[in-house]
Amino acid sequence: MQQLMERASGACELCGAAKNLTAVAVAPHTDLTLETGLVVCATCEGQLSTGAELDADHWKALQDSAWSQVPAVVVTCWRLLGRLDAPWATSLLEQLYLPEEVLAWAQDTGTGQAGEAPTLDSNGAVLSEGDSVTLIKDLNVKGAGFTAKRGTMVRRIRLTDDPALIEGKVNGTQIVLKTCFLKRA
Repeated sequence: MQQLMERASGACELCGAAKNLTAVAVAPHTDLTLETGLVVCATCEGQLSTGAELDADHWKALQDSAWSQVPAVVVTCWRLLGRLDAPWATSLLEQLYLPEEVLAWAQDTGTGQAGEAPTLDSNGAVLSEGDSVTLIKDLNVKGAGFTAKRGTMVRRIRLTDDPALIEGKVNGTQIVLKTCFLKRA
């Protein structure tokens, strides 16, 4: 814990706040080490869980912290940027380059369970959180009043509890899609 605080120079590694700091392990890791942990303020910690609502104004600080040399910080920034619904977040996420092992860590949130069926596209390719997919046929979107056209790209998908379904945005609308109508981009 002391080494993490020294690395962070007494500030939240995500937003830079100097009060109410704590060290947390970055999932799927549960052990708090210099490599797997980061220092966050109470505000950041409260919004880190997957279901928590994000304050986009608070997270503008990611524009600086996303370029950290600390893998745990970069992994957390990548995950948060993928959850934020703001043009600046999308742009920043597209600019980030994560080495293969860091990207694998960022995609492994630890929510999967052993023996769980993987999410597969129409060609049998494994889909992961944050992947991009393309629609392979026109789909009528019930309740939204539009048709999602074949060839439409859906970026930064989210996996669901059901391996036959994913969540993604089409025409600015968050919808659930069947994986049998998708192919990995």
